Order: sequence, then structure tokens, then C-alpha cells
Amino acid sequence: MEARKPLLRRGFHQAKWDEPIIFELSQPGERGILVPQAEAGVRAEAGEPWNHLPQTMTRKAPPALPELSQARVLRHYLRLSQATLGADLNIETGQGTCTMKYSPKVNEKFPSSSKVAELHPFQDDETAQGILEIIHKTDMLLREISGLGRFSFQPGGGSQAALAIASIIRAYHDSRGEGKQRDEIITTVFSHPCNAATAAVKGFKIVTIYPDQDGYPDFEALKSAVSQRTAGLMITNPEDTGVFNPRIKEFTRIVHEAGGLCSYDQANANGILGVTRAKEAGFDLCFFNLHKTFSSPHGCGGPGSGAVGVTKELERFLPVPVVDFDGEKYSLNYDLSDSIGKVKMFYGGIQAVVRAYAWIMSLGAEGLEAVARTAVLNSNYLLSKIRKIQGVEVPYASGKHRFEQVRYSWGPLTEGTGVTTEDVQRRMCDFGLHYWTSHHPWIVPEPFTLEPTESYSKQELDEYVEALQEISREAYENHEVVKNAPYRSVVHKISPEWFDDPDKWAISWRSYLKKHGGKVET
Repeated sequence: MEARKPLLRRGFHQAKWDEPIIFELSQPGERGILVPQAEAGVRAEAGEPWNHLPQTMTRKAPPALPELSQARVLRHYLRLSQATLGADLNIETGQGTCTMKYSPKVNEKFPSSSKVAELHPFQDDETAQGILEIIHKTDMLLREISGLGRFSFQPGGGSQAALAIASIIRAYHDSRGEGKQRDEIITTVFSHPCNAATAAVKGFKIVTIYPDQDGYPDFEALKSAVSQRTAGLMITNPEDTGVFNPRIKEFTRIVHEAGGLCSYDQANANGILGVTRAKEAGFDLCFFNLHKTFSSPHGCGGPGSGAVGVTKELERFLPVPVVDFDGEKYSLNYDLSDSIGKVKMFYGGIQAVVRAYAWIMSLGAEGLEAVARTAVLNSNYLLSKIRKIQGVEVPYASGKHRFEQVRYSWGPLTEGTGVTTEDVQRRMCDFGLHYWTSHHPWIVPEPFTLEPTESYSKQELDEYVEALQEISREAYENHEVVKNAPYRSVVHKISPEWFDDPDKWAISWRSYLKKHGGKVET
């Protein structure tokens, strides 16, 4: 019998502590440090400091904070840190649609510098010329990358950027007296769900285009959907299947002929940087996530920056402020004539802008294109390997290359063994690897979505594939091994009833105490 090849995947067992939450560790009177009391003369002269505060700013009682020694605080948070995985610890190809990549550590030096960290949003423009210059130059770089006319960095992420775009589309049609008539937004089922959700928040009816038999957005369905009620098209391309719509310019042309605007969701631009641009595809608006694609770590929801770009004709609708430059001085401009106002306080996640500026400048035009081509190469290498694993199928665009990611299916595995994609997800935790299914609803049965960025080597991709191969083998030989996972992770199986019963949810310690009858201090 042929000997099995040495495993690429490494031994893994995550530290698991039975660590209570910090409020349960609290001991009344315990302190990390003892702050010296003011001298008697100083107290007599100054009085109690809280007496100088307006009553509206003072609490009726001290906040109910946990009381612990410094050593116990340190142990608590170090133990929690051992229970997490991330891009610096494991191979993050499994977070499809979210562009997990290695972010150069030098880029962390710039936003953590006191020159950035100690800036205040209310300080005068004259004292913030450096950061305003970076914002303006990043705007100019994104104009070149997209072909559009101007960017705002106010939105804090992709969904907020999509909301800004839906607001601009609404304001544009209102300014033309067609706001009530144009009440429909067209999107596709495999575009990011925030496109439909934010348009719905703005009061639009959502018209969803499904794929044709080849997996491309159905062109005939689009033509039937477009009408005088069409306000705009909000679409992701390539879609979350990794399929790039080759007729995208025809889509935007048809919507334009009907009087609508076209928005390009480029939250996942990692496979097209320097290769294709929003302008040439006929788009009026777009957004990039500066976190993810442009170096800032994903950050589990923040801090990020959803940079919104528009054509010159739509510039007057952008959220304010934007940064102007007169050739000598940078300044904040709050006076765009038809601005939608603000979608976030001040002018956005500036730390993400600083990282993006550093990343773009370090790579240059050729480097950006190399990022895209390497990401696409990695994705198709992974595709060539995974499609051979027993139990996997790859719906849509059979035999075609994909872009930055692929949405795979364990449908045959589930039919043959009863093992679901969520079982595989938990078992992947035992290999120290991340794995994501897909947005709901699951159009692709038993999905998993992988996006290997330019950061990963062939060896790392092979390690990831080997883990999937091992899980497939386990499923067919003894499916209970997979069904009962994980074994070496802090993750545990949670009954679905917890997710489906809002009465059991608690997003904070205070809300937990309220729901379970505990005393809450005010």
C-alpha cells in the first residue's frame, strides 16, 4: 500500500479557558492601582472637581464597572486573546466576500502616530494641513483607480457607503422632479445584500435579477425590469459567486437609456484593481472599502472606510465635508449645493484612509495590478483543487475561470452523508482555519465561499485544501466525526433555538441582567 504523504496542515489545539466574563470576576473593593489623593491644601483650594460640572453631566451613582486587580485584568484579556483567530494567526481564505489579507505592519505605524492619533475633528484647517493633504491625495488616487470624479470618505464602511449612494440616487431624482415616479432599484441576487437593504431603507422598491443558466445576471430579465420607474441599478461585479458579468456595460447602457443611475459596489475590488474601472463600465457611482481591499484589517465591523465616488455631475450630492485644494491650502468644504448631509460624524475613519494612502503609494500602478492578477490566480488555483474534492460542486459558469472568489457547494456531500456546510465549518476550527458559508438566503445549496487574496502562497493554499480533503474523507467514512466537531477549538455547538429566540439574546451585561432578573445599577 502506498504510504500517505506527510500532511501539510500543522498540529493545532487552541487554548481554552473556562473564563467568566469580567463582570463575574469582579470583587468589591479590589483595585488595579491606587490613585494618590490630592493634598489637603489643593483640595481646599480647588474643591471637589465634580462640583464644577453641570448637573446634566453628572451621574446619580458611580458606573457599575468591574473591580479587579491589575494582574487579573491582564490575565483575563490575555486568555481571551488566546481564544481568537485572525489573519495574523491563520489562513484567512475562508472569509469570502470580505477580502482578508495581510496588512503590512508598517502601515500600522502611521495611523498610530501621535500626528494622526491626537488630531481633533474640531481643530482649525490651518492646523491639520497634513491630514487634509492625505485625504485629498487619496481622493485623487481613487479617481484614477475608478475613473470617477470625486470621493467622500465619510461613510464608515460598505453598507454605510451603499446607504449614501441610495441617498444620492434619491436626491438626484428629487432634484429633477422625478422622485415620486422613480421608485425602483434594480439589483441582482448575488450582489451584496446591502445594496437591496439600503435602497429599501430609502423607500425604494427592490427588483431582483436572478442568474441565467450560465450563472450570469439574466440580461433579458434586466430588459424586462427597466422602466420609467427605474431609479437606478445597484450591483456587485464580479458577484459573490466570483462570476464577472461580461455584459456589464450593456446593463448600464439600458438603465441610462431609461433615465436611471448606475452604482458599482466595489467592496471586493481585489481582483480588478488596475484591470477594469467603474467609468469604462458606465457607472455613475461606486464605493470601495478602504479596509479590506486597501490594507486596513477587516476589524470585525470597524473601524473602516466606505469611500463613495461619483461622477462630476453628481459631486454636488456627496456627503460633506469634502477636502478642497486651491493649489496652496487644503480646506474642508461644507457647501456642496445639494449634499445629502452626513452619514457619519465628522469626516469618517481617517486611520483607514491613512493606511490606504500608504498602501497605494507603496505599490504604485503596477503593484495594484499585480495584486489583482495574483488574487485571481490564487482563486483559480484553489478552484482547480477544490472542485476535485469528493462531495463538492461548483454551480454556474461551468468550466469558466472565476475572479477573486468562488461560492462552492457541499450539496453532494450533504446528500451522501448528511454532513452540512455548518458541520464542515465547525470541523475547520479544529485545523485552526477560518471558513464562511454565504449570505442568507442560500441560493447555492450548502455553500462555502473562499476568497484567497494576493497574500497567500501556494503552500498555504495547499494546506487549506488538504484540510477540506480530510473533512470530506471523514464525512464519507464516519460522518459522526464531523457532525460532533469541534474538538480542539474554543468554539462549541450552539442550539439553533438560541439564535431563533430573541428573548435569549443579550448584547451587553446590562441587558443580560435585565432579562435574567439581576440587579442593574444606574
